[in-house]
Amino acid sequence: MRIAVLASTRGTDLQAIIDAIKTGQLKAELVCVVSNIKNCYALERAHSHGIKTHFIDPKEKSRVEFDREMVKILASEKIDLVVLVGYMRILTPYFVGKFHRRIINVHPALIPKYCGKDFFGNSVHEAVLKSGDKETGMTIHFVEEGVDTGPIILQKTCPVLPEDTPETLKERVQNLEKEWYPKVIQMFVEGKAT
Repeated sequence: MRIAVLASTRGTDLQAIIDAIKTGQLKAELVCVVSNIKNCYALERAHSHGIKTHFIDPKEKSRVEFDREMVKILASEKIDLVVLVGYMRILTPYFVGKFHRRIINVHPALIPKYCGKDFFGNSVHEAVLKSGDKETGMTIHFVEEGVDTGPIILQKTCPVLPEDTPETLKERVQNLEKEWYPKVIQMFVEGKAT
């Protein structure tokens, strides 16, 4: 299975995917990493592992123009599965239609709580702490036209501790993401996630 990662941030989960491929736990080929941020650390991370990278400059492009350019790249690379790793753009219906049920995302909360366009990064963990919830976690889901609206593939939980800060909570949730994201991609490889 040929996979592409779309990333806008540091690519912590990208490293987990790279590591799982190297150890043979994930039997897929990470073909390329695409970003809308030129100096995105995920691109540097991919480059250091010999993985092809693509930067698409969003300046002076409509969302559809940007996504059309991305579709051209992914089509030329014969991508089977698109994996979002801290990707900070909302995909257009055009893009989603081209890769229907072949785009997955990890969200740092238990959907349907704390999801949608205003919940990303530390805002998610701040909301969890403010609410007084005793547990949080992560959700891996299909990407559809809405933000965080696609069918859930897997959810895993972790406790919220009294002494937690947004940073400590983020680290605990990211540990779940790093463990489970490669496993869910492997489910696709084995035809167990559709």
